[in-house]
Amino acid sequence: MKLAIVTAYPPSKVTLTEYAYYLVKHFRLQEDVSEIILITDYTDEPKDLEFEGEGCKITVKESWKFNGYTNLFSISKTISKTKPDAVLFNLQFLKFGDKKIPAALGLMLPMFCKFKGIPTISLLHNILEQVDLENAGFTKNKILQAAYNFIGSTLTRFVLSSDILAVTISKYVAILEKKYKARNVALIPHGSFETPPEPSYQLPEGPKQVMAFGKFGTYKKVEILIEAVELIRSRTAEDIEIVIAGTDSPNTPGYLEEMKAKYSHVPQIRFTGYVAEEDVPSLFGESAVTVFPYTSTTGSSGVLHQAGSYGNAVVLPDLGDLSILVREEGYVGEFFDPTDTESLAMAIEKIITQEDHRISLGKANYKAACSLPMSEITRMYVDYFKAIQASKADGFDLNLPKNIHELEQQYS
Repeated sequence: MKLAIVTAYPPSKVTLTEYAYYLVKHFRLQEDVSEIILITDYTDEPKDLEFEGEGCKITVKESWKFNGYTNLFSISKTISKTKPDAVLFNLQFLKFGDKKIPAALGLMLPMFCKFKGIPTISLLHNILEQVDLENAGFTKNKILQAAYNFIGSTLTRFVLSSDILAVTISKYVAILEKKYKARNVALIPHGSFETPPEPSYQLPEGPKQVMAFGKFGTYKKVEILIEAVELIRSRTAEDIEIVIAGTDSPNTPGYLEEMKAKYSHVPQIRFTGYVAEEDVPSLFGESAVTVFPYTSTTGSSGVLHQAGSYGNAVVLPDLGDLSILVREEGYVGEFFDPTDTESLAMAIEKIITQEDHRISLGKANYKAACSLPMSEITRMYVDYFKAIQASKADGFDLNLPKNIHELEQQYS
């Protein structure tokens, strides 16, 4: 199978680059994949393709720009020229731009592939029906929110023109099937990026690091985390360092600089900026707890899966998507009310003051991460592509299985 993957890719700062890195890393090891055509955005630095061990050929085709108005045509041209056997789109609604027209045009690409008869799977990391438009930084205007929802429904229909639309949370399957009468939606879990050797769960000497990781400023807010740690410091003797790892959300440029100024009086707070891939293991390995200071959610959480891979205890907001994900994939943690600083302080304090509890949570999360490695997730995609190809070759409609076990029975 000559597989094209349309995605942003490191060192790009566009969303979902890290997920793309691990998709490529593990697709290249699937025996059914003979070549990967990586259709990416343009970057000044070369693409990060330094993988260990043998793997299939990887060909990079830089073909699009964030907010580019010609992305639909340039990517279509690349697909036509490279002639892949199958195409995987790694998508969310602002994948190709945060301006309406470029974002919309990019999401029409699955329809182009379907028209060309190329087996196509679109992985959609969020659905607009589950996004809080105000908290996610889109708009506070209720009329504009209604307009966004209408446009979002139209764009969802474009993406549903894929042979299969993959989502990572079961609730999304139910919503799409009910609202759009769709019968081509498959649940494929997010998967864990890495399954490193089980950690020791011991912390380094020095202050206990309370860490948040991501793109901040819209629904990911650092104020509540900083103020919660200040509460803990006021009533305990715990030596704590606050670590804010990551960058601004594209929708809120300058947010973290504003937070640095606002909390310049707070001791032992560190803003790391962009975290390179090689620095991720030490970031999680040195943290006593990973905190998710979210006011809403927009899909599955890559950070949660990373935290599990490195045996971290986690503190999570008691919100819909994350709560579902935790139940479905076996992760555990302390939950807090995202509107209550005291609630967050109590959750963090319980972990950093009770060593046995911290280690117990870390072990459970490591076990959950190991149960869904990215190698298994990419195998699911390969098997779904084989099912699509079989249905096209034999001229019958794809009777989409709901999980990989049904798929294996149908096409064994």
